[in-house]
Amino acid sequence: MSELILAVESSCDETSVAVVKDGAEILSNIVASQIKSHQRFGGVVPEVASRHHVEEITTCIEEALSEARITPKELTAVAVTQGPGLVGALLIGITAAKAFAWANQLPLIPVNHMAGHIYAARFVEPLTFPLMALLVSGGHTELVYMKAAGEYEIIGETRDDAAGEAYDKVGRVLGLRYPSGKEIDQMAHRGKESYPFPRAMIHEPNFDFSFSGLKSAFINLVHNADQKGETLDAEDLATSFQASVIDVLVTKTIRACQAYPVAQLVVAGGVAANQGLRTTLVTQMQQACPKTKVIFPPLALCGDNAAMIAAAAHIEYQKQHFADWELNAIPSLAFSRKESEV
Repeated sequence: MSELILAVESSCDETSVAVVKDGAEILSNIVASQIKSHQRFGGVVPEVASRHHVEEITTCIEEALSEARITPKELTAVAVTQGPGLVGALLIGITAAKAFAWANQLPLIPVNHMAGHIYAARFVEPLTFPLMALLVSGGHTELVYMKAAGEYEIIGETRDDAAGEAYDKVGRVLGLRYPSGKEIDQMAHRGKESYPFPRAMIHEPNFDFSFSGLKSAFINLVHNADQKGETLDAEDLATSFQASVIDVLVTKTIRACQAYPVAQLVVAGGVAANQGLRTTLVTQMQQACPKTKVIFPPLALCGDNAAMIAAAAHIEYQKQHFADWELNAIPSLAFSRKESEV
């Protein structure tokens, strides 16, 4: 018998509800974006995000059921993002999911948002274990080792800023609109690498990252040029910045895949949509780890969405990992950290 899971995602600035069959077939995936509301502030404002979630959540649930042509009675379970994320935004999704599950007498499944990003790759092909996941987004940059389905161990993570956060700060300095990652990626393909930005921790034997120094180096270079009345080429700046980020991400990821031989490498999160990262990682992985298949989620599923939450929830449902009505948000929810053995 098929499992139909309705999932709710509201961890940041996207209100999303999806219905997914057997963890692999998307019947509906409604996403109400708030980007235009936050653009004037240059970033996500938590209170504004929460208000939008309140306005959109009920409509998204109705649309998801309608598009999937499913009634609540046909559902198997309800899933919801428990964290990490903005506490107010998370609570609205959790409250809506609990109310819907209670009203329809359905089990409630809490899901780690980052697990959802990994399982977005499930819509491309089945996941094969053990696998490595490179999670790169506005709030996270981490390498996660998975021995089996639903088992997550962080072997490396950022010590300070996430890669996506660095992109947003650099975009602001360049005068680009938020979110600026896509535009920086496009600019990087038109410019040339002219400025020597640092590659922090690239030669250290661990799998951790650091992007704070790169961000500071970029800001200082532009600031000093402004003070001297010099003009820097924006496209060359974008190229040089992106080359540094990609170099560090690819080098560390390849080293991790060599230390922990894996069948697949899943690259997920908002920055996984970056074309420069996709091209470089695939090319270098083919040379360094030819037995490891690199998988990217579809571009439409790299950002926050509820379909990926439903895919991760499918595994939790099979393990009977349910929550009670006391379920609360955990804004800093994280996978366990594995101390490196290499």
